[in-house]
Amino acid sequence: MANISMRQMLEAGVHFGHQTRYWNPKMAPFIFGQRNKIHIINLEKTLPLYSEAMNFIGSLAANRGTILFVATKRAAQEVTEQEAKRCGMPYVNHRWLGGMLTNFKTVRQSIKRLKELEAMGQDGSLERVSKKEGLMLQRELAKLNRSLAGIKDMAGLPDALFVIDVGYEKIAVSEAAKLGIPVVGVVDTNNRPEGVDYVIPGNDDAIRAIQLYAQGAADAVIEGRGSVAQMAGSPDEFVELSETGAVAAERPAKKVTKATVKSAPRRAPMKTEAAGETAGEVAKKRTAAKPSRPTAKPKTATTRTKPKTSSTK
Repeated sequence: MANISMRQMLEAGVHFGHQTRYWNPKMAPFIFGQRNKIHIINLEKTLPLYSEAMNFIGSLAANRGTILFVATKRAAQEVTEQEAKRCGMPYVNHRWLGGMLTNFKTVRQSIKRLKELEAMGQDGSLERVSKKEGLMLQRELAKLNRSLAGIKDMAGLPDALFVIDVGYEKIAVSEAAKLGIPVVGVVDTNNRPEGVDYVIPGNDDAIRAIQLYAQGAADAVIEGRGSVAQMAGSPDEFVELSETGAVAAERPAKKVTKATVKSAPRRAPMKTEAAGETAGEVAKKRTAAKPSRPTAKPKTATTRTKPKTSSTK
């Protein structure tokens, strides 16, 4: 995924590090040597680490994960924005706002305000306010757009960070470490690899090298999403085997039409075994053959009167 050869890295200048007096001893395992007081990075170690990082980004994108591209230094701003937009991922290419990850609830309110101002500009509400208020709203819109334009469509915290120059973006790396968000970072010889989950030892100042990193990450995202779409588009096939174990010939699927659908047979009326008559006819004959019972006479209520006796004193 996003295969890059060592020759491409050499042509982009990935192997050039910083001056020897600015080096970080923790980067010693990735340094090949020095030339003209400049450290040379060992590309034999950079290439497999780069491939591992790109495979991680591709697998994360295949699982519909979000990778935040972070590169605020001047040499990487334009390239990062282009590649992040190409693969449909959020990005930060201007100043990193403190708490952009750890205080994302407040940042979300700022994003909501940015969308409100954009809606006001589209429906012409900014033109109906006073001139002074309109200028203030336009300045607020420009400020929010400069800082939050790349993450205004990000619904929540990202699943990973892709950082160019971890020393320059140390605040972003520290916030990601606090929240347990994995970091894929380009680490030069003057920075320390601590806090970076997937280290890419390489030059983080050359424009061609930065373009190589960003383009590779964007390609990994696109390939990861493409593999998922390809798997979803190809349904599983049912293979029928013969008695000998060989693959049987495919049978054409039968088309279901109205003519092939048969209605269920109606239930026949019950017949008696003796005369072959229906059950209803037999019941009528039985009721007609039964003698009618005499009707009982209605009982009349009788009242008894006590004889009156005359009492003599």
